[in-house]
Amino acid sequence: MRDSREQTQTPDYCAIETAMEVLGGRWKLAILKQLLGGTRRFSELQRALPRITQRMLTRQLREMEADGLLTRTVYREVPPRVEYALTEAGRSLDAIADQLDTWGRWYRDTYRAAASDVAEGGGPGEEAGGI
Repeated sequence: MRDSREQTQTPDYCAIETAMEVLGGRWKLAILKQLLGGTRRFSELQRALPRITQRMLTRQLREMEADGLLTRTVYREVPPRVEYALTEAGRSLDAIADQLDTWGRWYRDTYRAAASDVAEGGGPGEEAGGI
């Protein structure tokens, strides 16, 4: 686990900070969601998350491994094969990831659609193009 000294000094009421430290960032939960489906190779994760760069995917995977969320297995083959799988701690996030996925879909469908209407001038109680 990364810098556990800092985490042990965090008061109990700041446990959300600990969770955000481990899960924060744009890609970690998306990677977690992919690995909840089973063991994946690096290239499979890249294909599943086309907007992430190779460098960022590598960085996020290393951080998640250091935090005990996943394991990295290197097979001594030519070319080398590397697989990533969730640990028990990573799998324990299944329900949380599912809830966040559900909330994200709801938010996108509800508020992004409403924001798009407002940007186009069709906000609630207004006619399109009205000032």
